[in-house]
Amino acid sequence: MLRIFVHREGRTEAATRIDPAWLLPDSGVVVWVDLSNPSPIDAVILTDTFKFHPLAVEDALSKREYPKIEAYDGYLYLILHAIDFKASQHRFGTHDVDFFLGSTYLVTVHGDESVAANDLADLCVRNTRILGEGAAALLHRIIDGMVDRYLPEVEKLEDRLDALEKSVLARPDSRLIGRILEQKRDVASLRRVVMPQRDAISRLARREFGFIDVEIAYRFRDVYDHLVRLVDEAMVCQDRITGILDAHLSNVAKRQNQVMPVLTVIATIFMPLTVLTGVWGMNVALPMFPGGTATQFWWLFGIMILLSGTMLVYFRLKRWI
Repeated sequence: MLRIFVHREGRTEAATRIDPAWLLPDSGVVVWVDLSNPSPIDAVILTDTFKFHPLAVEDALSKREYPKIEAYDGYLYLILHAIDFKASQHRFGTHDVDFFLGSTYLVTVHGDESVAANDLADLCVRNTRILGEGAAALLHRIIDGMVDRYLPEVEKLEDRLDALEKSVLARPDSRLIGRILEQKRDVASLRRVVMPQRDAISRLARREFGFIDVEIAYRFRDVYDHLVRLVDEAMVCQDRITGILDAHLSNVAKRQNQVMPVLTVIATIFMPLTVLTGVWGMNVALPMFPGGTATQFWWLFGIMILLSGTMLVYFRLKRWI
C-alpha cells in the first residue's frame, strides 16, 4: 500500500502522486512516502521517482536485513528493527523498517507490523507539526515510537524472571529447568535485537550526516540513551537468568545430597539383616536358639531389631544422619 503526505504552506494533506519539484532542496515542501508491504508496482517509485541506488532498493524490499546506516549521494539509507515478542516461540522477533532520508523527504518501507509508522500516518493530516518540523524530525518520531515499544516487553520479561526466581527458591523442582531455559532464550533474543539498534542510532546522535541538525541530534541522543538503558537491562537479565540457573542446579544437587545419606543408611542397615535372613533361611542344619521351633523367628527378629537400633545410634553419634 502506498501513502503520500505533503506539507506545504503550513498545511499537511494526502496526495496521490509526487511532483518531482517537491524533492528539490529549496522547494519548501516536506514529503513523506510510506510503503506498506510494497508491490512491484509500488516499488517502482523508489527507482524511477526518487532514483535510489539499486542495492539500497534491493535491501529495502528484502525481508531480513541487519540494522545499518549508509550515506548515498543526496540521501541517507537506514535500516532499523521494530520489536515483537512472540510468546509461543519464546523469542523477541523483529521486522525491518527501512528509511530513505533526504533534505525534503522521508520514504519508509515496512510490512503491516510497523505500529509507529501507521500511528503517525493516521495523525499527520490532523497535526501539521508532524511533517512541519521537517523530514529528519519525522524520522525521529517514528524511531522514538519504535524504541518506546521495547520497554514494556522488557518489563514483562523482568516480571517473568521475578516469578521464576521465587519458584526456584520456594519450590525447587527438576521441571523448572525447562522454564529457565525458555527465559534464557528470551534474554538472548532480546540482546540480539537491541544491541545493533544502539550502534545505528549512535551515528545519528553524533551528527555524522548533514541531514541531522543540532536539535534533531539532541532528540536522537535521547533515543540513544533509551537504547543504552535497554542494552544494560538485557545484560542484567542475562546475569539474572544465569544466577537463577545456577541456583536451581545448586538446589537440585542439595536435595540429592540430602537424599543420598538416607538411602545409604537404609542400605547399610539392611546389609547385616540380609546376611542373617540368608544364613538362617538355608535348608541345612543350623544351631538353634533356646526354645522350640516356633521361637526361632522371634530370636532372629529381635536380633535384627537390636542390630538396626545399634547401627542407628552409632550413625547418630558419628553425626552421619
